[in-house]
Amino acid sequence: MISVSRLLCGTENFGDSLRYAHDSRNQVNGTHAGHGPVVVWNITRTCNLKCIHCYSSSDDRRYENELTVDEGRQLLRDLVDFKVPVVLFSGGEPLISPHFFEWASYAKELGLRITVSTNGTLITPAIAQKLKEIGTSYVGISLDGIGFNNDRFRGREGAYEAALTGIRNCLAVGQKVGLRFTINRHNINELGAVFDLLEQEQIPRVCFYHLVYSGRATSMKNEDISHQEAREALDLIIERTEAMDHRGLNKEVLTVDNHADAVYIYLKLKEKDPVQAAKAWELLSRNGGNRSGIAIGQVDWNGNVHADQFTPNYTFGNVRKRKFSAIWTNPDHPLLLKLKNRKPFIKGRCARCKWLAVCNGNFRPRAEAIYNDFWAEDPACYLTDQEIGIV
Repeated sequence: MISVSRLLCGTENFGDSLRYAHDSRNQVNGTHAGHGPVVVWNITRTCNLKCIHCYSSSDDRRYENELTVDEGRQLLRDLVDFKVPVVLFSGGEPLISPHFFEWASYAKELGLRITVSTNGTLITPAIAQKLKEIGTSYVGISLDGIGFNNDRFRGREGAYEAALTGIRNCLAVGQKVGLRFTINRHNINELGAVFDLLEQEQIPRVCFYHLVYSGRATSMKNEDISHQEAREALDLIIERTEAMDHRGLNKEVLTVDNHADAVYIYLKLKEKDPVQAAKAWELLSRNGGNRSGIAIGQVDWNGNVHADQFTPNYTFGNVRKRKFSAIWTNPDHPLLLKLKNRKPFIKGRCARCKWLAVCNGNFRPRAEAIYNDFWAEDPACYLTDQEIGIV
């Protein structure tokens, strides 16, 4: 994640303490010294929606062999021992799992910071209150358009209103909540409307995701935005973020899954505010770019461990057979070892880019989806050859 609000405006939120910690530079097994990675735990594959860009290709049916209650509790104990700073409960739809509240409550009792990624449609006032009572730090609710456009992406009429109601229910009980929006060519024109919604509903946080060609989204490779559209989208995000800050609105704005954004923001800052640009550069240098397999990892519904939720085709081990901590620090898995120090293996424009130290080759699943080569250049990098210093 790239904190647009932190880089542009200097505002700080909890996640920034993990992204830009002073001792995060050159870590290979976690967010910062002495800590493990943020762990995305997809506790179930079942979902009540059928999103066309779902990385887990989830559906409204029961899937076999998901982790049992006891196996999940054992995983959580190991995450605590490994000093994992955050566990993100996801799915499928995590609130469908009959074990969600037991696991989430147990995680909180153990001292883990818990967050939830959900489609929001199941968050009744009672569920919102329960999320608040167990100590949920943050609830991210996905909206990929306004009204009908969201429903088309989500595969169910009424999904937009149900998700918006879920957001309002969280806000009503003081549960921190935010929007998650995956940019593609069918909804890019609604970016401004999303910012309007943020203000109208007094939502404190928004994450703009770049499309990753994984799961059902593999078929959307030709529906991603162009490089020019990506630049225009970032221009709008920058403009609206700064405008909110100037009006004293405390909103956290992030982009996700394209580290070209970090360089683009830095270059914009250099032109208009060299002092803030220098501060942003220090933060980006600490972070080091994409950290899948380093500071973020995933455990799926069957207990398989992956570099992130978009790379299900590479498994490093299974928590039923070996502790997550042992899997994550295993020096014998060739791909995991390369991910922890990937620069020598990156190819193409990415290998020659002068910003490699703060991007780290961007997103590997997209490279593999387009070029059938895990180490190829990321096709979604929209920076010009001149901007990356190869002409």
